[in-house]
Amino acid sequence: MTKRPTGAGPLVGAHMSAAGGLSRAVERAVAAGCRTLQVFTKNSNQWAGKPVDPVEAAVFRDAAAQAGLAPLVSHSAYLINLASPDPVVRARSAEALVDEIERCDANGIPFLVLHPGSHGGDGEEAGLDRIARGLDEAAAKTPSSKATVLLETAAGQGACLGHDFAHLGAILTRADSRRRLALCFDTCHVHAAGYDVVSRTGWRATLDALDAACGLGLVKVIHANDSKKERGCRVDRHERIGHGQIGEQGFVNLMTEPAFADVPKILETPKDEEGRWDREGLAALRKLARRKGTA
Repeated sequence: MTKRPTGAGPLVGAHMSAAGGLSRAVERAVAAGCRTLQVFTKNSNQWAGKPVDPVEAAVFRDAAAQAGLAPLVSHSAYLINLASPDPVVRARSAEALVDEIERCDANGIPFLVLHPGSHGGDGEEAGLDRIARGLDEAAAKTPSSKATVLLETAAGQGACLGHDFAHLGAILTRADSRRRLALCFDTCHVHAAGYDVVSRTGWRATLDALDAACGLGLVKVIHANDSKKERGCRVDRHERIGHGQIGEQGFVNLMTEPAFADVPKILETPKDEEGRWDREGLAALRKLARRKGTA
């Protein structure tokens, strides 16, 4: 049986491949020194996935519990776009979101990260309304679900919504299913969208803006990713911790932020075949948690 990672410290982990089965993701997480784990429960680039095997789900739940990995997080498929101007795509997206929610419940995963979506040129207001309605539709079809859908902050590429905290606030306000929604804060995306996460004053201003738009208490998961590109680039390119444009100071801000002390921080950074980069990234986050911001 997989053993719990030694030590305590900050609640950090990584997105791990589920190749070979979800229980293999647990093994990879333990090998990297994770305390929390994110996975895809199906192929991230396909609409449909094979049905969840109850036996495999039970093995995964037990392995994660034995390893002390919590909370568990799932990232939804990239094809889902509740804001699409195409009604067929919207319908398939809502159906796929229902499937993702049901997979989370079957596998004992409490959080499901979702990209808000792209309005495809129809304008922000139309897109935001469609997202809210799509979330409500999925919630209505999964009334007994215990999974919380986390709207992820976006980098702002193209017509994607969510790069402005006000977008997320608008979705939360318009969705009747708000009690089943929360947020995922991605450091790379927020930086790419133009918010300052590096200087101390900028970090405080960024969190104040998020608090005003949505409430900091709604941040349930953080994606800890450095950025290959400069602030405000609107380009989503993740980099290893301390190797990008955010740099160590930005992650000192994150790892010493009292409001996020109990929020899981999950790496989605580049990987090498041996898993060394994940181990180094987690070690970097732990080290930076012991420092104080000075910028």
